[in-house]
Amino acid sequence: MGAAVVLFTRDLRVHDNPALAAACAEDRVVPLYVLDPGLADISPNRSRFLHQSLADLGERLRKRGGDLIVRNGDPVAETIRVARDTGAGTIHLAADVSGYARRRERRLADECERHRIALELHPGLTVVAPGAVRPGGGGDCYKVFSPYHRAWSKAPWRSAAPTPERITLPDGLSPGHLPTLPAGASPHAAEGGETPARRRLAMWTSNDIEGYEDAHNDLPGDGTSRLSPYLRWGCLSPLAVAEAARSRDADAFVRQLCWRDFYYQVARVFPKLSTEPLRPAGDRDWRHDEDALQHWRDGLTGVPIVDAGMRQLRDEGWMHNRARLITAAFLTKHLGIDWRLGVAWFFRWLLDGDVPNNSGNWQWTAGTGNDTRPYRRFNPIRQALRFDAEGVYVRRYVPELKGIDGAAVHQPWRLPEPERRGLDYPGPLESHRDEAVWLRD
Repeated sequence: MGAAVVLFTRDLRVHDNPALAAACAEDRVVPLYVLDPGLADISPNRSRFLHQSLADLGERLRKRGGDLIVRNGDPVAETIRVARDTGAGTIHLAADVSGYARRRERRLADECERHRIALELHPGLTVVAPGAVRPGGGGDCYKVFSPYHRAWSKAPWRSAAPTPERITLPDGLSPGHLPTLPAGASPHAAEGGETPARRRLAMWTSNDIEGYEDAHNDLPGDGTSRLSPYLRWGCLSPLAVAEAARSRDADAFVRQLCWRDFYYQVARVFPKLSTEPLRPAGDRDWRHDEDALQHWRDGLTGVPIVDAGMRQLRDEGWMHNRARLITAAFLTKHLGIDWRLGVAWFFRWLLDGDVPNNSGNWQWTAGTGNDTRPYRRFNPIRQALRFDAEGVYVRRYVPELKGIDGAAVHQPWRLPEPERRGLDYPGPLESHRDEAVWLRD
């Protein structure tokens, strides 16, 4: 009887998982996840979300007669060891684009060749595979979103992979076990796993998706899907989400999935997206101001809309997309602090933090990335008045300002002296050149 290993990475699901479906063509299947100690301490939030997702995946596999085989160590060495121990002739893996993932693929390919084991890479992390559409003239990837979106919209989508009904493990294989669930740093972080992901998707497509175009920038209404952590870990198939959105004529939401694919095709040819500017001319003499950086991290800049976003990040391991734009622009364009420090802080907290989208969007905001208007600036007060007109979002995350009514919460420094003096809230940072001017405009 033949056997195959499917190495799970960021495709932690049984529905529409091409690598798993291909492995199930063999008589025996080894669903494997290797906990890499080198990645264990990157983010407590993501570690917790990952372990919840793995526990849920294991339960779904057991319902089909299988199990999740868990090993700890170097992913390549452990995968080869499991394949040799079970007599597997093939290893199946979802193709990825980050520098770490590409190095892992190359190392695994070398070891598979040495041990005469076949390695098969599969799609599944995006709607349209990175590199499937390319610009004319021989370019490796699209640098601008609009032409990519036009090409992406015409590209055929693959057929969904069948969900396995039955999985048979090789005899005598010890499943191993997940360590104790690690503590997360954010008290109100979402729960990981395919089960809550599919529940969230069903609720979103049934109730909220049709209003997405009008509501997705509304900060207090929170009209976003909150599916991004589940997409980042592959608890949901991006293709399945796109098909669900398309079936409801939610073109604005499908466009956001296209943005996600856009940065994956960028990261495929520019894996150092987190550390090197895509547009070197946009990099500049960034200011070193540790005090201002720490105030930004702590949500104590004195600009309520910025502080609300940064505190939501710490509380939930997630931040509204409009708030991400405002907080990133404030750090880079107003404080003049290096975007790479913002990338690192978001990676530290975000459940959905990944190289393509976290880093790509930071570079877009900083003016070093894929933006046709790299010198644009965002006035945070105008953004606040437009997208949180009555200050509901700010008061939700900045309790010091709960006693201020309406839009006045966005500019507490304009309150009468007695009211301002009674606030336990800092005044706006004015250490960055003469940037206090925009606060008075």
